[in-house]
Amino acid sequence: MHYRFCWIAGLFLLLGSCQEKASDTTQTDERPNIIIILTDDMGYSDLGCMGSEINTPTLDRLAGNGLLMTQFYNAGRCCPTRASLLTGLYPHQAGMGSMTLDLPELPAYQGYLNQNCVTLGEALGDAGYTTLLSGKWHVGEHRPHWPGDRGFDQYFAFINGASSYYNLDPYRPGRAPLEMTLNGEPYTPGEGFYMTDAISDYATDFIAAQKDSTAPFFLYLAYTAPHWPLHAPESEIAKYRNKYKSGWAKIRQQRYERMLELGIIDSAWALSPAFPDLKKVPDWDTLSDEEQDLWDLRMATYAAMVDRMDQGIGKVVAQLEAQGELDNTLIVFLSDNGGCHEEVYNWNIAYDQSGETGGPKSFDAYGFAWANVSNTPFRLFKSLTMEGGISTPLIAHFPAMIKGGQKSNALGHITDLMPTCLDLANATYPEEFQGNIINPTPGKSLVPVFREQRQTHRELIYWEHNDSKAIRKGDWKLVLPSWGGPEDWALYNLKEDRSELKDLSGQHPEKAEEMRLAFESWADSVGVMPWPEVNKIRKNR
Repeated sequence: MHYRFCWIAGLFLLLGSCQEKASDTTQTDERPNIIIILTDDMGYSDLGCMGSEINTPTLDRLAGNGLLMTQFYNAGRCCPTRASLLTGLYPHQAGMGSMTLDLPELPAYQGYLNQNCVTLGEALGDAGYTTLLSGKWHVGEHRPHWPGDRGFDQYFAFINGASSYYNLDPYRPGRAPLEMTLNGEPYTPGEGFYMTDAISDYATDFIAAQKDSTAPFFLYLAYTAPHWPLHAPESEIAKYRNKYKSGWAKIRQQRYERMLELGIIDSAWALSPAFPDLKKVPDWDTLSDEEQDLWDLRMATYAAMVDRMDQGIGKVVAQLEAQGELDNTLIVFLSDNGGCHEEVYNWNIAYDQSGETGGPKSFDAYGFAWANVSNTPFRLFKSLTMEGGISTPLIAHFPAMIKGGQKSNALGHITDLMPTCLDLANATYPEEFQGNIINPTPGKSLVPVFREQRQTHRELIYWEHNDSKAIRKGDWKLVLPSWGGPEDWALYNLKEDRSELKDLSGQHPEKAEEMRLAFESWADSVGVMPWPEVNKIRKNR
């Protein structure tokens, strides 16, 4: 782990200022530490505790000794979810209606967090917490929109969205240069660097540095795994090699059956058909031996990436245990969107791709078929607003509050994390911050769910990303995914059909129209624009 040593001197310099801030509180401050762990592009069924064959003992332990929420939602894609998680707002309200577009003339799509939101780093820092970040940022690629500009005391950050796990990708014309930083200073990966390990190790060291602090801490631990490119150590890949030779249909069926056994899903929810048809998801037996071997390698590498992340989270948990802080720390784990179908192995990437999938000289992804497995039993993928794109398990571990071994179907949304953290910190969501009016959060604290598994009151939840739209009210969901699903708004009763196979809009046209009008009103209020108009402006920049 020699790539970490370069930051030690800077860390000790920063500790002085952090201790000065912490001195305002005393050891009697027993508010919990808070850790939010966000994984990148992991599907609904990819953890062992969710029915997967992937080895995830740390997360399975946290779920087994905590609470597993099976009906939690993200914002459907990396940037929007991160914006909502950090601010408690819908993405458009925070300036991140799409990706990091750099369109300041379009407030809802400017591509970095605006001044009418407050981040968890800012809000919890103001409440006396030491604020830490290790991992992916992706809500502002240029200064002054980095973690240190938005309330984080210490941070090891990959500023952008995706890169090689072994080094930073070369600069690509027309895009922001890929950057990593340690507390605002440039960070260059060295020999032996692996992104997932670096994120885990810095998080662990940041926690270790807090052992004598009198203040609680907040850590945002944001992995890039298992986002493409598929990169993992050979030893990890070897553990899964040939495990997937039975093919995607059988693996998906096995996961579905385990999810039923575990009580994750309702037996009324059918396994959705492979998407969209045999043109994209061929019968496994029609593939040649060489094709089967490559697809097995792709999924084995993906599994290895999830496994290695779980091991890193194990280091974080072990450090908390060593410091006697595990029982008084809320650990939340979730994914930023569903499994990713993007076929990046056809992209023109500016570095050597002569090596085998998983190694430094490769740039690969696991495609439609394996993403369909990741999202079992749901339809569609990342960036789309059907359940496969926006659903995530949420694990909450907090022994001081949460009784272990619980599952909950309480409804939750990414915007709920801000009010939850402030609730536990005995802090108030601000109406104004640093002279700026702050948009009210639509989120609700999850503390009642944690304490009593009591449903928080969520009247309506909305999604919009690049013209993919949805609204949920109670058990009803109206959705227009923009491609790969119904061509017009479709209405589903998720209590009876969370697989979204039975469109009820014809049977309940009044309900569909009521919800469509509610969506349009919300869209107008947060600045949603038709994606072709936004994209035209982006391309003309």
